[in-house]
Amino acid sequence: MTGYTMLRNGGVGNGGQTCMLRWSNRIRLTWLSFTLFIILVFFPLIAHYYLTTLDEADEAGKRIFGPRAGNELCEVKHVLDLCRIRESVSEELLQLEAKRQELNSEIAKLNLKIEACKKSIENAKQDLLQLKNVISQTEHSYKELMAQNQPKLSLPIRLLPEKDDAGLPPPKVIRGCRLHNCFDYSRCPLTSGFPVYVYDSDQFAFGSYLDPLVKQAFQATARASVYVTENADIACLYVILVGEIQEPVVLQPAELEKQLYSLPHWRTDGHNHVIINLSRKSDTQNLLYNVSTGRAMVAQSTFYAAQYRPGFDLVVSPLVHAMSEPNFMEIPPQVPVKRKYLFTFQGEKIESLRSSLQEARSFEEEMEGDPPADYDDRIIATLKAVQDSKLDQVLVEFTCKNQPKPSLPTEWALCGEREDRLELLKLSTFALIITPGDPHLVISSGCATRLFEALEVGAVPVVLGEQVQLPYQDMLQWNEAALVVPKPRVTEVHFLLRSLSDSDLLAMRRQGRFLWETYFSTADSIFNTVLAMIRTRIQIPAAPIREEAAAEIPHRSGKAAGTDPNMADNGDLDLGPVETEPPYASPKYLRNFTLTVTDFYRSWNSAPGPFHLFPHTPFDPVLPSEAKFLGSGTGFRPIGGGAGGSGKEFQAALGGNVPREQFTVVMLTYEREEVLMNSLERLNGLPYLNKVVVVWNSPKLPSEDLLWPDIGVPIMVVRTEKNSLNNRFLPWNEIETEAILSIDDDAHLRHDEIMFGFRVWREARDRIVGFPGRYHAWDIPHQSWLYNSNYSCELSMVLTGAAFFHKYYAYLYSYVMPQAIRDMVDEYINCEDIAMNFLVSHITRKPPIKVTSRWTFRCPGCPQALSHDDSHFHERHK
Repeated sequence: MTGYTMLRNGGVGNGGQTCMLRWSNRIRLTWLSFTLFIILVFFPLIAHYYLTTLDEADEAGKRIFGPRAGNELCEVKHVLDLCRIRESVSEELLQLEAKRQELNSEIAKLNLKIEACKKSIENAKQDLLQLKNVISQTEHSYKELMAQNQPKLSLPIRLLPEKDDAGLPPPKVIRGCRLHNCFDYSRCPLTSGFPVYVYDSDQFAFGSYLDPLVKQAFQATARASVYVTENADIACLYVILVGEIQEPVVLQPAELEKQLYSLPHWRTDGHNHVIINLSRKSDTQNLLYNVSTGRAMVAQSTFYAAQYRPGFDLVVSPLVHAMSEPNFMEIPPQVPVKRKYLFTFQGEKIESLRSSLQEARSFEEEMEGDPPADYDDRIIATLKAVQDSKLDQVLVEFTCKNQPKPSLPTEWALCGEREDRLELLKLSTFALIITPGDPHLVISSGCATRLFEALEVGAVPVVLGEQVQLPYQDMLQWNEAALVVPKPRVTEVHFLLRSLSDSDLLAMRRQGRFLWETYFSTADSIFNTVLAMIRTRIQIPAAPIREEAAAEIPHRSGKAAGTDPNMADNGDLDLGPVETEPPYASPKYLRNFTLTVTDFYRSWNSAPGPFHLFPHTPFDPVLPSEAKFLGSGTGFRPIGGGAGGSGKEFQAALGGNVPREQFTVVMLTYEREEVLMNSLERLNGLPYLNKVVVVWNSPKLPSEDLLWPDIGVPIMVVRTEKNSLNNRFLPWNEIETEAILSIDDDAHLRHDEIMFGFRVWREARDRIVGFPGRYHAWDIPHQSWLYNSNYSCELSMVLTGAAFFHKYYAYLYSYVMPQAIRDMVDEYINCEDIAMNFLVSHITRKPPIKVTSRWTFRCPGCPQALSHDDSHFHERHK
């Protein structure tokens, strides 16, 4: 209250002081604002005026701050660079604008083209759809025409006769039995598969008299045959073993005949039965002589003319190796061609020999008188004269040093033990075989044994006596392996033997070795040969040889593999339309039961070939084609020239020639996943590739997370039972083409190189065609074989690490080639490629063909391979 009073009264108290302060502050702010206004407004105006006045006062051209005309500003030194930059930028902007306009015009043109292409694509799709419809209609019409002209034939219904059927009417004379009047074809239709029923000999009385070795060998080979069945009701053929009989048992003919007629399926006359009498000794009993065998065939090594029925009965080889394989390591080599003795003969004639050591009458005396009843005396005199002349070194002995082996009358008995006879034959170029003097004895076990031993060691047989029936004579071409000379020509034998060239002699020795190995050497070969002869006679195709079932390993395919332009450069190679086709398997041979002369695959001398002992492959189902490889030449010798040559005719023999064809890649691998994936990717885009079969040789399966490349064709990963290099050549059922390209997982080949090799193989498909070549030769200083892997102009092998071959050889390698060779490959884990090369060359008598590879064959930087081991080449030498 006091302050308020004082303020109203104008006092100078506290309230007055406050008011004064406020008033003074307001004055200061106003003054400060006015001062700032003067500074901010008037000073710039004054400065501008002053400067313009100063600029006008100077001389023309001396102005500093005033506007300047034209490019006067650029005359300032520090602005020149900025001017140049401005001009450059302006020029670039103009160029970019021009480009933009040009690109816009191109875009407009491309848009028009895109629209046009879209319309063309739509039109092409419509045309393609129409073409597909036309093709579909054409195929349908073609099938209709084919169905009209070539209707499909279904398998005939098999009609089996009753168990108690009477059979065919009996022939007037039992010796007149032939297939047409003594064999019941109704039990053996073409589609039957040739089932064979084998009697158990132990169930019959004569079974206890059989030689145990013969019986065991026969039972073992019967169990292994693909034709043997246990169902007697469907059997086409019935087989019974009746010999060889143990000593000193003598089986009476009446007793044996009674037991034969008591067989459960004999059916009164024994039709479709085969009675086998196998001999192990030279004096085997002729059990079936004076035994009425009815319509049953007889197979044995000894026949009299009174009991032999040509074209019906079978002359078989003696069973020398009953329960053991021949020791092939002891068989002498086929070279040198000429041996120590030109020919040899050892034997003694026990009966009906007219003074073996006496001189026979002269030929002139014999010609003047009656013809001689027995030529043995003339033979003895002639051979002794050749030996005494010493023109050639020969060895003939007509008296045994020790007791001769038992033999039939008029037959030349064997001398000494088998080992001694073989040692002499190993030194003989030719082996003389003198047939029995009794003309009624068409073949004896002694003669068959001599023939067996001669073929075994490579002595060319010279059979004196053309009346003899050699084993399997109606099927085998004996003139290619032996000389059959009539006895009256004994005086010309020496001239004949000396006139043979070395090449002919070597060819005969090779063919003899082949015949011995295939048809004589073991119990299996004899039994299978008997069945093959009968099956061939009644024109039933062989049973298919089995294929190796592929156990596939599941795997995942990854992204599509890229294509290396260097690997996929195909150049100008083109083999046909298959390049644009999907995987296309080789067609099977369709004429399964056609027997035409065009199917025969003849050898170089055009002689008809023998029958096939082995079952056929899927590419070899016809009987005439069974003779194509076991053909009449040396071994499995196919044709070597002529129209079509080994290309077209070889393929026609195994499946018919086709205008388009593909091949299958078989790749062996072992725990090298990265190398394998890279190799598979290199096959992407390869023309004519049907499929890739990866043989996984490791017990450890591939990684589960492994992504396999997608190369446009199927990749089959096959699991193997064991780690073996022989797995490379197994005939897997997944291989659907005739051509196989065997290739290592670390091999580098261009596509054009593979295509070129495929082209060459199609023209010579009976041979190995590949890329890495090798050479082998006999090392004279070390007396051993030498394997050479260095690059050389001399080549004898093509390694299967990158080579084409026919699938037919996969069957032969896996199922026909001796097991000892495959065992050696497993023992050394090496040399399977050498074995395949020797197999094909042994069959064809031709070398492989090498095609040049332009790149380094082996993969650079790949992991360690078997060939890097120091012992690798030492084993290959061995």
